[in-house]
Amino acid sequence: MSRPVRIEYPGAHYHVTSKGQAVKKQGNHKPVFLDVEDRAIFINVLESVVLRFGWRLHAFVMLDSHYHLVVECPQANLSKGMRQLNGVYTQHFNRRHQQEGSLFQGRFKSILFEAEIYLLPLCRHVVLNPVRVGASSSAQTYRWSSHRAMSGAIKCPDYLYTDSVLKFFGKRKKDRQMKYRDYIKATDDSGSPLLNRSNQVLLGSAKFIGEMQPILNGEKMAKRGPSQARRRRSLPILFKNVANKPRSERNVLIIKAHIEHSYTLMEIGDHLGLHYTTVSKVVNQ
Repeated sequence: MSRPVRIEYPGAHYHVTSKGQAVKKQGNHKPVFLDVEDRAIFINVLESVVLRFGWRLHAFVMLDSHYHLVVECPQANLSKGMRQLNGVYTQHFNRRHQQEGSLFQGRFKSILFEAEIYLLPLCRHVVLNPVRVGASSSAQTYRWSSHRAMSGAIKCPDYLYTDSVLKFFGKRKKDRQMKYRDYIKATDDSGSPLLNRSNQVLLGSAKFIGEMQPILNGEKMAKRGPSQARRRRSLPILFKNVANKPRSERNVLIIKAHIEHSYTLMEIGDHLGLHYTTVSKVVNQ
């Protein structure tokens, strides 16, 4: 069976999975995280990828042999970012454990989904993975996922984007986080949302599937994907005389450069002489 086409367009949402190498005759996979330090290294690499490629990371979980992400790509760069994520982490892992060769099995798997319908169910499915496999008694006690930060149990890191998930639960931050926790804990007998996918890689309404289906069949993305942004201004023009402007105006320009003109956080930071984490805080404030 041929591999499904990887559909990428600005603003696309994905459920992403990457697993360790398969163990022959056992039906499982080799660990990709052997200890706490491996997991901490992976989070550092993930943070750098999210900030560098301008991703919006809505949820993640790390288990011994694999990880899951729910991610939005405003700049249609999922494959580039995943190549960086798995490649850099593999280098760290192999160097630390004196190993060679590929750490992950084949290319990563991604499912393109319709956010309005499946963002919440998929985020819930991801953070409940440790409970389903017996790695933890609850999502709230599992350290290596986005759940504790999303729920307000710990400080939220810059690389986790919470607005899209929490907006489903109202306007007040504390109320939203409490309702989010209740949503995660509530009994759900509907099964995995991934069971509803179509053509292996699509998850959404009949209309959404109908729009994406021709691309899987070979139609060019330009005919079906969201309209491309108009010709973007150069960074020197966008930030002309920025040194003489107050910080509030500079921040507005940073957001405009990232959202309207699709410059990465790294590109904006390099132009302004700022670290990309500073740019990220401005964009996500």
